[in-house]
Amino acid sequence: MNAPVNFDNLEVGFDVPALPGMDEADIQTPALVLDLDALERNIKKMGDYARAHSMRHRVHGKMHKSVDVAKLQESLGGAVGVCCQKVSEAEVFARGGIKDILVSNQVRDAAKIDRLSRLPKLGARTIVCVDDLANVADLSAAAQKHGTEIECFVEIDCGAGRCGVTTTEAVVEIARAIDAAPGLKFTGIQAYQGAMQHMDSYTDRKAKLDIAIAQVADAVEGLKAAGLTCELVSGGGTGSYYFESNSGVYNELQCGSYAFMDADYGRILDQDGKRIDQGEWENAFFILTQVMSHAKADKAICDAGLKAQSVDSGLPVIFGRTDVTYVKCSDEHGVISDPEGVLQVGDKLKLVPGHCDPTANVHDWYVGVRNGKVECLWPVSARGKAY
Repeated sequence: MNAPVNFDNLEVGFDVPALPGMDEADIQTPALVLDLDALERNIKKMGDYARAHSMRHRVHGKMHKSVDVAKLQESLGGAVGVCCQKVSEAEVFARGGIKDILVSNQVRDAAKIDRLSRLPKLGARTIVCVDDLANVADLSAAAQKHGTEIECFVEIDCGAGRCGVTTTEAVVEIARAIDAAPGLKFTGIQAYQGAMQHMDSYTDRKAKLDIAIAQVADAVEGLKAAGLTCELVSGGGTGSYYFESNSGVYNELQCGSYAFMDADYGRILDQDGKRIDQGEWENAFFILTQVMSHAKADKAICDAGLKAQSVDSGLPVIFGRTDVTYVKCSDEHGVISDPEGVLQVGDKLKLVPGHCDPTANVHDWYVGVRNGKVECLWPVSARGKAY
């Protein structure tokens, strides 16, 4: 289990951006701030949806990399566990007390396979994705060595064009090998259509998922004909969960960004043509930044640049403001267009990052805020766990 944070010897501005009990106005910037009320509403909403549709929800740990957030998703949203992308990331969650972990990726390196096979000793159900017969023997040998069981999903490439097999025949072949291998258990299918999650049009996303669902359904039937049962068919993201949950094929979701909601996801449209950050989900995740210079009349300079965020999905949006715009950034500076000169040095702004996952990974702490006060300080537990 993760040891509780001892705040006694932590200095604000050096060790941490804030401490519980402080005024929100005194948080040192740039810092990751969570609106706890909005976060909790998002988590409860997804949990209610999953239960209403008889779906398991395995939250994506790579999004927040936080044991504390994952536990909140379990307690408030009924999440069954987490997905992780790397073995070291999975270890953080297992050591933190999460009991059901899927490494939704392939693990091929011998040292990583060895670590993976030890995860069950931490009390965690351990599942990994497989898309190559050669991987099966290595996983089996490691599980036997450590006296553990590794459960396996056969991964289907259902449109993302990355990992995964593309035919029912390949799915059945690998599943049979897993089923016959000592120390392994065939548990089901990984089928996450990641390439369409950020497509703006609801209709376009649905068209991609219709193809994926048909492909996965065919694989499930092929496995059934081979005498193999899928306990779990897992997939679905913030941009598609309603398709998988009404498919009659999937029974587990893997949504992540819904809890925080970044600017890139927020732009996609729901069935009624409305942005999903304007009703479906709330912005709960921000970079708090401060104006540090206004030497130019029409622009303000803030302290959140490239080292405070990821801009792979575009620049951040200034939350709740239409009169100023974040237009450019360098390592330590953000340039804000301020044509009317409304900002002053010292003003603080909330930025909605373009992409929450890699932005979280460049910070050490989440500052949880409610009613103008810092309520909690949570470590970004798996920051840097990329191996």
